[in-house]
Amino acid sequence: MITKNTITRASRYLRVLKNLRSLGFVRVYSPNLADALGLTPAVVRKDFSLLGMEGRKKGGYLIDELIEHLEHLLGANNPCKTVVVGCGRIGRALIESQELRREGIQIVAGFDIAPPPPEEQGEVPILPMDEFESIVDKEGIRVGILAVPSHAALEVFERMRAAGIRGFLNFTTVELKCQERCPHGCENRCVIHQVNIGLELETLFHMVHITEQRPELLKE
Repeated sequence: MITKNTITRASRYLRVLKNLRSLGFVRVYSPNLADALGLTPAVVRKDFSLLGMEGRKKGGYLIDELIEHLEHLLGANNPCKTVVVGCGRIGRALIESQELRREGIQIVAGFDIAPPPPEEQGEVPILPMDEFESIVDKEGIRVGILAVPSHAALEVFERMRAAGIRGFLNFTTVELKCQERCPHGCENRCVIHQVNIGLELETLFHMVHITEQRPELLKE
């Protein structure tokens, strides 16, 4: 069975492989990918086997074949359209991100309960929530970014699910969960990635403390 961690690594493999191809490489070996991603060759080979990618004995893997297989498996050639709900500082930063555009991610629109007037709009429009469902339906949006105040997170999350959003990047401090039985009639459970910057920093401080003060607790 393919796990979420396997899918995450598959996305990382695809990035590395495209970079190697741009540098003129034709073949790659599992130790090369393992070194690039901080994994072991055994993990790479196991992932490739699960994903249906076979190498040649002592000949490694053909990069073009791996890229083609991963792009098909991950739907990497499909349009990467998304929307941002909640256009405060985090939401606006995402909307204005040039890095996301370079990655091929298109933010179609932002939505907010108090959108700016026309003269203050940028390249990506920030629209009132009244237009949310129609834009999601028209553009075929399946992934959304949630950046509203935490007190509104659950209500907006349910509204996004009802509109057809199935993947969520959650920047609120509320840990969202998808119910076993979706009340909106969707056949598949949604996918939620939590992004809690405060928690990440707190964990980093704790890791540094343990590394410096109690290194014996860490595995080699």
